[in-house]
Amino acid sequence: MLAMTLLGDYVEEGSFFPISASSFAEDNDWLFAFISWTCVAFFVPIAFALFYFCVRYRKAPGGKAESNAAHNTPLEVAWSVIPSFFLVAMFALGALSYLDQRTIPDGANEVKVQAYKWGWGFDYGNGVINPELHILKGEPTKLSMRSTDVIHSLYVPAFRAKKDIVPGRYNYMWFKPTIANDRVPAEDLAAMKEQFEARGESWNYDEAQFTPDGYEFYDLYCTEYCGKNHSEMQAVVVVHEELDDLKAWVKENSKRKDGVPPAEYGENLYQNRGCKGCHSLDGSRMTGPTWQNMFGYERDLANGDKVVADENYLRESVLYPKAKVAAGYQPVMPSYKGQLSDDDLYCLIEYMKTLSDKAPSVSVGGEAGGDEPTESAGSED
Repeated sequence: MLAMTLLGDYVEEGSFFPISASSFAEDNDWLFAFISWTCVAFFVPIAFALFYFCVRYRKAPGGKAESNAAHNTPLEVAWSVIPSFFLVAMFALGALSYLDQRTIPDGANEVKVQAYKWGWGFDYGNGVINPELHILKGEPTKLSMRSTDVIHSLYVPAFRAKKDIVPGRYNYMWFKPTIANDRVPAEDLAAMKEQFEARGESWNYDEAQFTPDGYEFYDLYCTEYCGKNHSEMQAVVVVHEELDDLKAWVKENSKRKDGVPPAEYGENLYQNRGCKGCHSLDGSRMTGPTWQNMFGYERDLANGDKVVADENYLRESVLYPKAKVAAGYQPVMPSYKGQLSDDDLYCLIEYMKTLSDKAPSVSVGGEAGGDEPTESAGSED
């Protein structure tokens, strides 16, 4: 129970459990309590009898052993049959709960999930992919999950829902949220953003305890050890009260907002689309090459060739990462083909340019979501 407490920011008063926020939670908590207290009820008298008999019938050292076998049929039947009823009840209740969580209702709202080292991508359709899971209160939600590398496991403590994600196949889970998340006042959101900007830091969910859009949230974790940065593979779940509010959020996050400079939006993609888990910005070695002084420099490839890291190379490396693998690195990066728009790719490349001393002056204007400038992107569809 302590482990569950540590895995959730929201804990119900007087309980060891995180807040019960799904249709599964109440039944599962009751079943957990029933099994736990049943075990306690049997363990305490058995342990007491064990110590009592050890003391009561202890013989002095060197004493002769005596044979005093006794047989009590009613007692033996009682301690065999009565616990069996409890075991059958535990199995039946557990099986019913398991089947409920594995039987996805027809018409459930579907969100596609991609797990990778070390992040999450939630696909809402029409090219809208975000590292936050946003769903609707009172409506069953189906997650169609896949992994691009190793085994991961999606766990939402407040929903009491967990399922492994195995590479090479799709796994499914569902839940029906019952408590919507509140939205913090605009002044609180503005104050928190000012604090982060003053320190030159990106958004920190743990410190702020609400999303950059001002929503409170439930925690989402990977609970299958998946490598070096497994502990950082966290995300948030936001439950919306109204469908219109959810649709507005999806629309708001469907593309770069008007007036946002490409490089600034590219930094946001770096933070939220899993890039930071493998690529450093300070030259330190990680799973993938550092982005510091990447653009414009010649780099060695694993096949012995050399290539200049221009716009075309960077674009190809994002869409087809195994085409030209950098020397000294393994071809483990997943393809982002179909997950990033042309404008997303353009913004990422513009951000990479800001990290290189060989980059030309970077445009900070431009129409959000517009056509990709040929002289900056240097690439074709």
